[in-house]
Amino acid sequence: MAENKEKPKKESKDLKRQQEREEDILESLVRIYGKDIPGSKKIYPGLTYIKGISWAISNAMCRILKINKETKISELSKDQIDSIEMFLQKPVIFDYLKNRCKDYETGESKHILSNDLDMTKDFDIKRMKQIKSYKGMRHSLKQPVRGQRTRSHFRTTGIAVGVKKGVAK
Repeated sequence: MAENKEKPKKESKDLKRQQEREEDILESLVRIYGKDIPGSKKIYPGLTYIKGISWAISNAMCRILKINKETKISELSKDQIDSIEMFLQKPVIFDYLKNRCKDYETGESKHILSNDLDMTKDFDIKRMKQIKSYKGMRHSLKQPVRGQRTRSHFRTTGIAVGVKKGVAK
């Protein structure tokens, strides 16, 4: 009987601790460019949570905006967050750091972030399939595109290749 009474107390303590942790996380979330970033993270690795931001771009952004890389995201002021978002909309970085050099439609170099990155990738793959380029054909056959071996890798789940045991007769 005494053991049964102790278990609910432990569970209730664990639940309280878990709820406190969740509240701490929720209180310190900072929304930058449509992505929730934990406030406990430093700005340098924290910006890489945004899709399309690499370590190099995060470093360049910290240098250009003169923000200390060791600053925690929860310590940023509203003006600093606004300046980061403005920088992300029109990044002033070298072309070789941008993820879309010489765009197919416009011919200019630009940097694409978040959902737009997924959309452009899908449109590029559809265009390659439509013009029946080698990469497009490999995509449509669900084969590796970048020269990987096909003998032992790339196999999707569900296709079991190997030795099968025979049924004993």
